[in-house]
Amino acid sequence: QVQLVESGGGSVQAGGSLRLSCAAFGYIYSSNCMGWFRQAPGDERVGVAAIDSEGSTTYADSVKGRFTISRDNAKNTLYLQMNSLKPEDTAMYYCAADPNVSPSSSLRRREYAYWGQGTQVTVSA
Repeated sequence: QVQLVESGGGSVQAGGSLRLSCAAFGYIYSSNCMGWFRQAPGDERVGVAAIDSEGSTTYADSVKGRFTISRDNAKNTLYLQMNSLKPEDTAMYYCAADPNVSPSSSLRRREYAYWGQGTQVTVSA
């Protein structure tokens, strides 16, 4: 059974930093594309960042230069380093994975079959 477990969320002031982690269990981790998505209340879930099996990354324009996605294949863990956080970054953040993601579609929600339960990030002004 595939399981993705996020951690590292919390409450910070604007300008602060957080690092999210996503541990993968029962999953062939290294050969798959992994992504971070977020969903604010009343909004759709949108892609934030993605990383493929070779380490190539893709970012949403809203987070470029502030967020960094990385992966540790030895630990089956995905990370999202978030710096210079803004109140508009407030959302539930989800980890996702799938073996068949097209590079041009790596920030599209429908590309991913496996999802974690999410971790809340709250940024105050």
